[in-house]
Amino acid sequence: MVVTSNMSVDKYDAVVIGGGIAGLTAAARAAQGGLRVVVLERGTADQYACNSRYSGGILHIAFHNIREPEAALVEVIETATRGKADPQLAKAFAANAARTVDWLCAEGVQFTTVGNIAYQQWVFAPRRPLTPGLDWKDRGADVTMRLLERNITQRGGEVLRGTAANSLIVENGRVVGVDAHRNGTTVRFDARAVLIADGGFQSNLELLRENISSRPSKVMQRGAATGVGDGLRMARQVGAATSELTDFYGHLLSRDAFNNELVWPYPQCDELGVAGIVINARGERFADEGRGGVFVANAIARLDDPLSAVAVFDEQVWQGPGKNARIPANPLLVEAGGTVHSAPTLAALAALIGVPAIKLEKTIAEYNAALAAGTLAELNPARSSKPIPGNAPIPTMPVSKAPYYAVPLCAGITYTLGGIATDAHARVLRESGEPIGGLYAAGSCTGGLEGRSGAHYLGGLIKAAVFGLLAAEHIAELVK
Repeated sequence: MVVTSNMSVDKYDAVVIGGGIAGLTAAARAAQGGLRVVVLERGTADQYACNSRYSGGILHIAFHNIREPEAALVEVIETATRGKADPQLAKAFAANAARTVDWLCAEGVQFTTVGNIAYQQWVFAPRRPLTPGLDWKDRGADVTMRLLERNITQRGGEVLRGTAANSLIVENGRVVGVDAHRNGTTVRFDARAVLIADGGFQSNLELLRENISSRPSKVMQRGAATGVGDGLRMARQVGAATSELTDFYGHLLSRDAFNNELVWPYPQCDELGVAGIVINARGERFADEGRGGVFVANAIARLDDPLSAVAVFDEQVWQGPGKNARIPANPLLVEAGGTVHSAPTLAALAALIGVPAIKLEKTIAEYNAALAAGTLAELNPARSSKPIPGNAPIPTMPVSKAPYYAVPLCAGITYTLGGIATDAHARVLRESGEPIGGLYAAGSCTGGLEGRSGAHYLGGLIKAAVFGLLAAEHIAELVK
């Protein structure tokens, strides 16, 4: 029952804030268990925009098959996050990933595979086409979300569009409901438990400026730009702890993404900058490209001018990693109208991108020499020479074969990796480590699984689904 806030209401067993994969998984599982559940979704369209819908639909853990043994997946998580992942969250994640996929299959979700690529054995069907630009309608993630919503409503649950949660209702230290804005009025939803699943804070420029980039308007929104951090704000207001908020999941994009919608969210330019090098306006390297595109995207966002970075590479990279990526920059970036500079010499390339030729030549000479001598770790900044566990493997290659290429870059932010602190049951925690009664969180509004500062992307969709499922099951135990 939904009524204005000055009237008494019947309690829901669970109120879910946010209708992405985390929220819909939780609501479908809760309704399956006989709970009375409602999803509050601020989007108004039938196929409302969100990062889950925009995604490629791949379920993986740090680019590993989710059906690998639990112990192996825990080791992958620990290695990828350099030991910074919360161990209880890592164990719960690894232990329940395969079970979550089994549950999704039982719900009617269809999957496909991509050859023998280990991390692409569980892809929502139908698969997203390997084309530049944004193409999500009637693709796997969109189809999956509509199926889960149908299951929710068939079991007596509700999904209310145009309903934006504003504040949590607390009584005697316990969360007992949500006040939300709907149709121009404040509406109260009483509940035995509330799950926050409204995504990260990637499109909140104030929070981005405070935590991630001094120039947030120069960081490209690679996702749906619907994550404004409302859940984070509400949780903090009732005493929730948070992980560090300094990192995000994203990729290297063509700088043209700001004025050409065909070059985002694909093709990403990670392969170009990670196989080659990435320089700033002075023609100098400023980050360890070997740690992967997500790491370099974060480093670009922290530059004084996030629109000054350029990927520099050669013909071998362009015809190799540049052409072999899942959605390759060669030739898709060119076909989509993205800028790709090419020149027969490094001096001529420097003129095209506006950096000092002497500095660019020196930077590349030092890099090539270190690569040949096996001393990349001695560069400043150091360069990782081996694939980083938990990253899609991209080789380290010299910049030595003409013609030479340059692609002006920007950091594309998909969602933030830091957020609300939770335990293995998705219960929201206070600074003391004690759970806040009645309050849960799942998906990219949470932090701790990916580590602390320097957090590492482990797979957003499967994280959302696993902890949405665990939250629903714990709420069911609470209710019963």
